[in-house]
Amino acid sequence: MDREEVKSQINKIGIFPGIRTQSAKEALYAAKTLYAAGIPIAEVTMTVPNGVEVIREVAREFPNMAIGAGTVLDVETTKRCLDAGARFITSTGLVLDVLEVTLRVGIVAIPGALTPTEVISCWKAGADFIKIFPAAAVGGDLYIRSLKLPLPEISVIAAGGVDQKNAANFIRAGSSAIGLGAELLPHEAILKQQDDRIHELARRFLALVAEGRTRP
Repeated sequence: MDREEVKSQINKIGIFPGIRTQSAKEALYAAKTLYAAGIPIAEVTMTVPNGVEVIREVAREFPNMAIGAGTVLDVETTKRCLDAGARFITSTGLVLDVLEVTLRVGIVAIPGALTPTEVISCWKAGADFIKIFPAAAVGGDLYIRSLKLPLPEISVIAAGGVDQKNAANFIRAGSSAIGLGAELLPHEAILKQQDDRIHELARRFLALVAEGRTRP
């Protein structure tokens, strides 16, 4: 997948899952289950043991999946993830050297930000999307709406505190996608490999994204 295809996939699906597990085996299961559930996007955080190898295996097995790396804070890790086949690189904040390396090789860059100044800095640096984190802690969908009013051209992903009760509101407020973790991939469901449970949660969140996009 090239840069434009990855951006298109994120925009189309509207869900940006973060995988943060205690083992590579669990992370692989989570990524494969997401793909089977109709969400061909996954961010493997670098807190996952052997997370780079998880990215490598998923990228090889599912070439049409937008698999990427999260919580990337240095250039060395960025290069390892890119070599493994990461389709995007995300950070909790704006790490300029990480962003520059990512953009230089034509991969989707998704830095994190919170304030309007940080959002504008990310955008001017060339970010494809900007992850607003932690969104719920600073006003939730009302905060996203307030950001988007003066900055409609900037694509944001709301993350941190998004759940079934507010997901549609975040989309309605202008989020291109919603960042989800345990709300979509409960720890118990991963440990017990409860495919049906994760598939049902995926179905619900996909429906909430559709609702947010069709109802004003």
